[in-house]
Amino acid sequence: MTKPRRRRMPKGLYKRGNAYYWRYQKAGKQYWVPLGSDQVAAMREYRELRRQGTIHRSELTVRELAEKWLTIYVRDGRDEKGQRLARVRVDKYLPFFDGVRVSDLRPEGVRAYRKWIEKGNLAPQTVKHVLADLRACLRWAEDEGWIDRSPFPRRVMPRIQERPPDRLPDADVEKLLALPERYRYVIHLALTTGLRWGELTRVRAADWQDGMLVIHQTKSGRVRRVACPREFVRGRVGRLCPFSSASSFKRHVRLKSGVLTFHPHQLRHTFACRWLESGKSLVALQEMLGHASVITTQRYGRLNDAHVKAEAGRDCDRTVKLEA
Repeated sequence: MTKPRRRRMPKGLYKRGNAYYWRYQKAGKQYWVPLGSDQVAAMREYRELRRQGTIHRSELTVRELAEKWLTIYVRDGRDEKGQRLARVRVDKYLPFFDGVRVSDLRPEGVRAYRKWIEKGNLAPQTVKHVLADLRACLRWAEDEGWIDRSPFPRRVMPRIQERPPDRLPDADVEKLLALPERYRYVIHLALTTGLRWGELTRVRAADWQDGMLVIHQTKSGRVRRVACPREFVRGRVGRLCPFSSASSFKRHVRLKSGVLTFHPHQLRHTFACRWLESGKSLVALQEMLGHASVITTQRYGRLNDAHVKAEAGRDCDRTVKLEA
């Protein structure tokens, strides 16, 4: 039995481990361009790159790579708002890497990028979002073969101090529920269902089925069902919420109620806290809010001090009875 004839690789194409690379020199520097693990495909791509004289992977700048990430990955993988935010972050912060090739990017460069961002006195959450976009871009580039390995280092993301849920005090809830009908209805619906503002503005009376609202357009892209009494849809047609702008709704509610710190997302936090205070389960709350992780749900819902003291008091009473 004859052995299969090995293909002769062209000059400049090398095999390292299980992968093939194009090695070349430019401006006194040596570069290795990954071409995959299939020899035939690697040779084909090598010849195509040499023939067309196109910008090969190792010559891409960070900004050019980010543009590819925006047009290929972000366009299909994020909603309209996410696409807009990603574009703003690339245009506003990635000029830090102007002229830097992806092949020259190192972990220390990413750390310097974080320090530069923080000089702008941005909120830690904003810094985290900007760095998360760079990390996502580099990981995508690694998966697609634009770079051999992502240079994004570990332990570079800022730690965010956990904040308590932004719930409304009971006195403020009473003021909000005393507003004119169309404001009161939307506030009552949000306090009963925990829907996000975008979900509130899209949900329709026809989405109510057997005591549940079927939420089709969600943040996660997954359809979910939310418990909702029939009284909220009885006699109504079309969209349940007569408002579309969160800022306009917030402004009018503040003027009419006197609750000057109000914003619509507080209704979702208040719903979550009241859910737990009524003794209902955290897992069920996770389903209602549509969170992929229960850890996120825990940030929304927390017992107030009065309930914690009451629970502690019951434990003390049990201990005294046992000791007696």
